[in-house]
Amino acid sequence: MKVFADLHLHSKYSRGCSKNLNLETINYYAFLKGLQLLATGDFLHPLWLKEIYKKLIPVNEGIFQLKDTQNSAYFILGGELSSIFSRNNKVYRIHYLIFLPDFNLVTKLYKKLSLYANLSSDGRPIIGLDVIEVMKIVFDIYEKTIFIPAHIWTPWFSLYGSMSGFNSIYDAFGDYTKYVTAVETGLSSDPAMNWRLSELDQISIVSFSDAHSYYPHRLGREATLFELVDLNYDNLYKALKLPTVDNKIIMTIEFFPEEGKYHYDGHRLCKVRFSPKESKKNNYLCPVCYKKLTIGVMSRVESLADRQENFVAEARPTFKRLSNIADILGQIFKTSPTSKKVLTQYEEIIKTFGKELDILMGNFDKHQMLKTYPELVKALEMIDRGDIILEAGYDGEYGKVLLDLNKEVNLNQSFKQLF
Repeated sequence: MKVFADLHLHSKYSRGCSKNLNLETINYYAFLKGLQLLATGDFLHPLWLKEIYKKLIPVNEGIFQLKDTQNSAYFILGGELSSIFSRNNKVYRIHYLIFLPDFNLVTKLYKKLSLYANLSSDGRPIIGLDVIEVMKIVFDIYEKTIFIPAHIWTPWFSLYGSMSGFNSIYDAFGDYTKYVTAVETGLSSDPAMNWRLSELDQISIVSFSDAHSYYPHRLGREATLFELVDLNYDNLYKALKLPTVDNKIIMTIEFFPEEGKYHYDGHRLCKVRFSPKESKKNNYLCPVCYKKLTIGVMSRVESLADRQENFVAEARPTFKRLSNIADILGQIFKTSPTSKKVLTQYEEIIKTFGKELDILMGNFDKHQMLKTYPELVKALEMIDRGDIILEAGYDGEYGKVLLDLNKEVNLNQSFKQLF
């Protein structure tokens, strides 16, 4: 069976997240998106843990659904943690995802980690332990824990981030590197950028949304498509850690990495955005205020990669860069992707033509949509061909995928290629 999964989510208990991020709302928009498997997110926050325990029922080993709910997505128990710690007189910061198959194991982890952190302070708790010590605790509790370093290139809290401290996965995890189940690309990188590091050759690459709200331009904006014999925790673990023909990653859905908040280097206060070459030319200093630039993902990839830019990993799962429908409608209507007009039109499109991920993958009645939503068809065609303008994100500022919708496009010719 094929399963679209978004396993990096948050709840209403995480800082900077929507107060409407509850299971019911997440589930509703996941249904529209076409996501079958979701993380509960924030599973160590005591109030959220109590809520998900009350509302979810087990339907398979390690897999849950909402009680008394039609069209419930499947859920897996997990969330993001943050470790800030000192090692050899140097401070390190890293975020990572942890997943477990049942509430008994989650409770054990909660009790252990509550000795080192106030787990009620934030849905994504800060653990004052070396990440290796956290891994020792986690894998002592359950040897098949799914452990995924999160958004591994972003500057401030990640495996390879310019401000995080590590230059190698082995620097970060030492002998526990063998327990790393996969790595998450983050919004500012895609799999091809990660292929350039040979040390990741034997580690699965996944993409998830890191959604801080339930809106359709956030939830599932990145996702991973799995092939599983049956949807259970063990098969998901195998697909990530020990992939076979029966249990594997088929592909990932990606942001255009330029859209991410840290793709390029820059200084947001001075509105300075630099490519890696421009940063190097300016000695990594802001030419306006002369302070150090925030070094983004592309520069870090260039500095750590041991392969050329166009290296192709033949044996790796494929990936596809997409823009979501709400963002496209926002450009068409010249309004916010969260406006009532966009959300109403979005739901009408899904009702008529199918789940969003199916539409974005080209699985819909194109001739019918051309009659009713010609501008959307035009936009999807332009994105599919790469006929777009990209403004790279930098220093916490999202990038943009811009569409010139006044441009003449031969849709009939494009359709010949799609059918």
